Amino acid sequence: MKYNHLFSPVKINSLILKNRIIAAPISNEYEKKAAGGAALVVCGHTIVEPGRSSFASGNEQSAFFKYKVEKTQERIRVCHKSGARASIEIFHAGLYARVNPGNHVWGPCAFVRDDGVEVRALDDEQMNIIADLYAKESKEAKDLGFDAIFLHFGHGWLPAQFLSPLFNHRDDEYGGTIENRAKFPLMILKRIRKAVGPDYPIEMRISGEECVEGSIEFKDTLAFILMAEEFIDSVQISAGLDINYEGNTRCASTNLVEHMPNLKWAKEVKKHVKKINVSMVGGIMSPDEAEEVLSKGYVDTVAFGRSFNADPHWPNKARDGKEDEIRPCLRCNQCYHITTNRRNVGCSVNPHYHNEDILSDQLEPATPKKVVIIGAGPAGIMCAVTASKRGHDVLLLEKKDYVGGTLKLISKEHYKVDVGRYLTYLEKQLEKSNVEVRLNCEATKEMVEKLTPDALVIAIGGQPVILPIKGVEFSNVMTYEKAISNAEKIGNHPVIIGGGTIGIELAIELSEFHHKDVTIIELTDKLAAQGNMLYRIALRQKYEKLEKPLHIYLQSQVNEIFEDKVFVQVQDGSVKEIKCDSVILCTGVRSKRSVAESFYGITPETYEIGDIIRPRLIQEATFEGYGVGNSI
Repeated sequence: MKYNHLFSPVKINSLILKNRIIAAPISNEYEKKAAGGAALVVCGHTIVEPGRSSFASGNEQSAFFKYKVEKTQERIRVCHKSGARASIEIFHAGLYARVNPGNHVWGPCAFVRDDGVEVRALDDEQMNIIADLYAKESKEAKDLGFDAIFLHFGHGWLPAQFLSPLFNHRDDEYGGTIENRAKFPLMILKRIRKAVGPDYPIEMRISGEECVEGSIEFKDTLAFILMAEEFIDSVQISAGLDINYEGNTRCASTNLVEHMPNLKWAKEVKKHVKKINVSMVGGIMSPDEAEEVLSKGYVDTVAFGRSFNADPHWPNKARDGKEDEIRPCLRCNQCYHITTNRRNVGCSVNPHYHNEDILSDQLEPATPKKVVIIGAGPAGIMCAVTASKRGHDVLLLEKKDYVGGTLKLISKEHYKVDVGRYLTYLEKQLEKSNVEVRLNCEATKEMVEKLTPDALVIAIGGQPVILPIKGVEFSNVMTYEKAISNAEKIGNHPVIIGGGTIGIELAIELSEFHHKDVTIIELTDKLAAQGNMLYRIALRQKYEKLEKPLHIYLQSQVNEIFEDKVFVQVQDGSVKEIKCDSVILCTGVRSKRSVAESFYGITPETYEIGDIIRPRLIQEATFEGYGVGNSI
């Protein structure tokens, strides 16, 4: 077996896991993750104090009974039927708890939240009540049949609020030193261990660092883990904060940081603990990476969140030597509801995620048809492979000498390694299929008519927008396509017109790795407007730390281009001269509507997918490609 360490058993207290893979608590697809081969599945969460006005009486009903007991136990059964073990996350939101107007919440210190909710400082009595509630919920989990519990002590929830000086400003015995700040979290752990007994597996997640100014430092995190070791069996190292968006970019890292960003902390924890299992979550992007950290003894288990949204069958594919069939996560965070304000939640590479009610993941055999697809970008490839699997005779036409469309271009960028992995996945899927691919073949209506298709899919994508700016014809002006493919032709003082995702990432790369003095001119009031919220925050965090700062002009436009300068109308209406030696056009993409419409009338069964409808995200290309391929 290629991944011997990844698929070796491990014992956590009394629990033996069949492999080293843990499915972290994200999404509700517990059954798919269990069937997909994860050894331990964290099946959602229960809230210790579910946001009521007071729990001083101690008579509140268990949070598990927010749901029917039968439904809770169903989560356990769907794991057990596939040979996985079931755990559940237990947490308290503390000062971030959601309550009705007029009610209060609890935290380390007293203040009023921005939304007007009063936060009351916990006293000894309330701490004891909460610690008992934790113990009660943990015992309830054990009695209901969960094989382990997963205590969330990271990401800025209540225990972390006491541990972190970002939240804890107390001057009593629960504030100040890490020993004092640890007293209440340790009280919780001690009560839980007493309630569940010595043989029941307890895992604790914690942030190595919270990654915002004034928050906990790793040395204190490590000190707390060593204090907690006697009460727990495993510690999972994460990072960042949840509700604090500046720290949230490290909870769910983007493509702008390295793979496995939490490894440095996990390795140090592993060096210092004496008996507990050390796990790591975050940015483990491939079986090879997982195998490496396990084989080198850096960690004992590996946990996956978004990667299993992309492909819940990741473990089984790796086990069976089919790692090239794993749909790779792009770390785009479209699956993370906070980033999208619950709009357009989905997955860039898995069309089924968040679309379970409208898109079947079962491919029904079709009455064979001759299907012609024009355009071998991500939408066209997905449609071709899907239709072919269902039994159709598929011909894929591509005018260029390669497949992948825009993915082929942007995967050349430094921070688009994950997109490159997805392109490789699509290429492999195409190679293994029965799809006939014709490259260097620019489709015309006459050509397609002669092919006599039963169904026609138009997936020709978009084309770069060239704005009618005076001087745009000068030799120092290039499109983003040329700039990405021919970085050596870019001068030392480039001006980028357009601050969308391509423009800003290109600017960061030119500054960070090529040490160029870059100016961005953006017409709107924000950079990367089409990106989700966490991505935009991560971008800002990235470019604010550049040694060569970017010169950014928002709500501005280029009036005229010369060979050594541009004239820009800036936000206040004045015109500014900016010296430059290259001008890069990143002014968006436009659908080729007239070309698309020319193919209508060949067959009644005609579809459009991807950017030809309108320029959007990889997510839509994947969804529409699969959806149409499964509908023909």
